[in-house]
Amino acid sequence: MTQKIMSKKKLFDGLNNAKKIRDSLIPKDIQHIQELRRKLLLPNEQIKKVNDELQIAQKIHDLRKELEKHNQLYYNQDKPIISDFQYDSLFRELKTLEKLYIDNISPLSPTQNAGIAPVSELSKVPHSIPMLSLDNSMNEEEIRAFDERIRKALNREKVEYSCELKLDGLAVEIVYENGLLQIASTRGDGVTGEDVTHNIKTIKSIPLRLMFDNQLPLARIEVRGEVIMTKDNFAELNKARQEAGENLFANPRNAAAGSLRQLDPAITAKRTLDVFFYGIGQISESMYKTQAEMLNFFKNIGLKTNPLTHVCKGIKEVIAYHQEMLDKRESLPYEIDGIVVKVNSLNDQETLGIRSRSPRWAIAYKFPASQEITRINDIIVQVGRTGALTPVAELEPVNVSGVTVSRATLHNQDEIDRKDIRIGDWVVIQRAGDVIPEVVKVIESRRTADAKPYTLPKTCPVCGSEAIRPEGEAVTRCVNITCPAQVKEGIVHFASKNAMNIDGLGEKIIVQFLENKLIKDSSDLYTLTVEQIAQLERMAEKSAENIVNAIQESKKRTPDKLLFGLGIRFIGEHVARILVKAFNNIETLAEKNRDELVAVHEIGPQVADSLVSFFSNPENHELLQRLKNAGLNMESADTATEQLAGKTFVFTGALEQFTRSEGEKKVRDLGGRAASSVSKNTNYVVAGKNAGSKATKARELGVTILSEEEFINMTG
Repeated sequence: MTQKIMSKKKLFDGLNNAKKIRDSLIPKDIQHIQELRRKLLLPNEQIKKVNDELQIAQKIHDLRKELEKHNQLYYNQDKPIISDFQYDSLFRELKTLEKLYIDNISPLSPTQNAGIAPVSELSKVPHSIPMLSLDNSMNEEEIRAFDERIRKALNREKVEYSCELKLDGLAVEIVYENGLLQIASTRGDGVTGEDVTHNIKTIKSIPLRLMFDNQLPLARIEVRGEVIMTKDNFAELNKARQEAGENLFANPRNAAAGSLRQLDPAITAKRTLDVFFYGIGQISESMYKTQAEMLNFFKNIGLKTNPLTHVCKGIKEVIAYHQEMLDKRESLPYEIDGIVVKVNSLNDQETLGIRSRSPRWAIAYKFPASQEITRINDIIVQVGRTGALTPVAELEPVNVSGVTVSRATLHNQDEIDRKDIRIGDWVVIQRAGDVIPEVVKVIESRRTADAKPYTLPKTCPVCGSEAIRPEGEAVTRCVNITCPAQVKEGIVHFASKNAMNIDGLGEKIIVQFLENKLIKDSSDLYTLTVEQIAQLERMAEKSAENIVNAIQESKKRTPDKLLFGLGIRFIGEHVARILVKAFNNIETLAEKNRDELVAVHEIGPQVADSLVSFFSNPENHELLQRLKNAGLNMESADTATEQLAGKTFVFTGALEQFTRSEGEKKVRDLGGRAASSVSKNTNYVVAGKNAGSKATKARELGVTILSEEEFINMTG
């Protein structure tokens, strides 16, 4: 009888645990937890299995959230905080768990998407065919396993591969119609990218007109490539930024991405970018049968391709090519981090097909991470805008892949303890993917008797306030929201590109404002005058005027940008948009309780608690009021701007009263969708002169065709 009572207690405990986990998981995970709760009615011997599955569900959820965070930092902010190697390891771990526990697979998982949705102020462009990511192989064993899968699927003894350099830049798609460049976009989330046409046209190696000698140009061709910055141009750019007192770019990839996503093409034009084309999306007429023939076709029509591409007959040649490129890596004028291996035959590619986020017929064969050995001279602590204390190793300077490294992140106390990192230790560091250096491991055989273990301080190193580590978290935080380090980082975040986007207001200038007591928080930015700023060291009156104008211009930002700029914990750009759309007004949002917030789709208890905590602080309420008084936009635009919601438009022909990009932007601004091809889901086709096949297909499908005048009248 006692045993039965205990078993029932375990069942109820299991139910409670399942409920707690359920409340923090995304919808697909919730379905899985509900299934597990039903399983709790099974015999006692299966209770352990259910608890194990609950732990797996939680682990999968945690990995997804971690990867989503790093996707945001890498793709949208160009500020990665972990190496490619670390990211690949997390991704592979999640992929393995989802494969073993298939019930946990969700369409929202990073493994099911090619990237993340673009969030900058650049307008959005849908890709007619998704731009997929690539699976990675990290060593010879894995690339041989890839070859074995391909040969088995095609029933071949040997497969021919097209091998290309894996360039470290930003993927783009450029659409040419009748030989003329129409629109260019970034990869974005693989389905929708950002319109960078204005910047693409400043890159000299990209033709505005394709060369179709002695033949009619193709009606449409979508070409894909990698925009890069060479090592020399990167060095010159950073030198100029250093002399101007601006923040330096971490690497050529970040510099290329940041340059291409500028709103002002004049800035992009000053930064020498280059491109190599490697792939294709939609094409009106195919003229080749292999990847190699396609690249040759590109060259014939004026598109730049990489001269080091090579066709390999079998996996042995692939491995030899990989080693050859690894040996040449440092001598190349641009950064690469591996090779891309593609089945050469396009028919075979079609046979092999694609997964949700990657093709089965291609894989990235990556190079080993660049590593060196050096000594930890000291460990210091940096304080972020949320109060997070991050330990950083100060190293004996060492050259890693051509860059002098003197610091490396240690992440948190758990990481220090796990690797047993001590001051004075000799360690292996790496710049995997040429991002932030990290300590890989300690060389214990070289440890001296005076090597000191390290523990994060109990007080903030900046303000002296208590530093605590909340239960269940890996990060230690300063509890003082007025801590100078938090205030500084908070203002830097407020002014950043994805928040209020105050052009020219970088960290060094913000530090000057704080040190000279011109500001105490972000609201004080809007009281600054040209005279106050011009008095600062190395600040000319014209520069001061530009900063004041940029600050005033930021008042036009939408309320979701302001909400994100407030730096509330767990409130990213996507969540900020959801909240503003739900409540329309930030002041209204500030008055909502936990239950009202959780009732909003996609808003969980963690976000709700963070919002309630932030707005319950009187100082934060006062900050919000000061920002409102300064003229910042607290309320979202009139809902009339959604007048085209649910409607899909396609533009075709030679438009005279507006460009195609302008028309598509208007549709998106009014809540509609702009597509590149006509289907049964298309609502309207806007036709200019010589509309051609799209207009014909619209008539066949019964889709309404609008003239330019009719579209203008419809959209105002």
